[in-house]
Amino acid sequence: MSLSLYQASIPLFTQILGGLSAVLRKAEAHATDKKIDPNALLQARLFPDMFPLTRQVQIAADFAKGAAARLAGVDVPAYEDSEVSFADLQARIAKTLAFIHSVPAADIDAGVDRSIVLRAGTPNEKTFVGTSYLLNYTLPHFFFHTTTAYDILRHNGVEVGKKDFVGSY
Repeated sequence: MSLSLYQASIPLFTQILGGLSAVLRKAEAHATDKKIDPNALLQARLFPDMFPLTRQVQIAADFAKGAAARLAGVDVPAYEDSEVSFADLQARIAKTLAFIHSVPAADIDAGVDRSIVLRAGTPNEKTFVGTSYLLNYTLPHFFFHTTTAYDILRHNGVEVGKKDFVGSY
């Protein structure tokens, strides 16, 4: 039995984005309980040259929606990156989940040999084949940004653990 691109992506994105959503709910409750300005968490970073929490969540969502779209050969939905609150981040995660679940599994699986060309923040192009794009590019970046979001909150005193990050499976 082989593992399809859909099986290796959409259930995993769903699980980890669900965990991220739960961690963000805990962060919002932490800010309320401790009388902390939510922006202190939303704009928190692990180091000055790293992106803040809000941007980490945006990028994680972008990798999930981008993978589903590119593998299926459809346009990647454009999001404005205008989130400024926990509610906005929750809405972005929900919008991302709705999109990735709208893409038919067969369309994602058809991307196994599809050529995917990226220009990741530079004028240089990087070309992938579908499977390599998912396994060697998208998933590592997705996990980096979701882990960093979790770490920012944990570092700032939000009581979360591995079970929160992993979510429901």
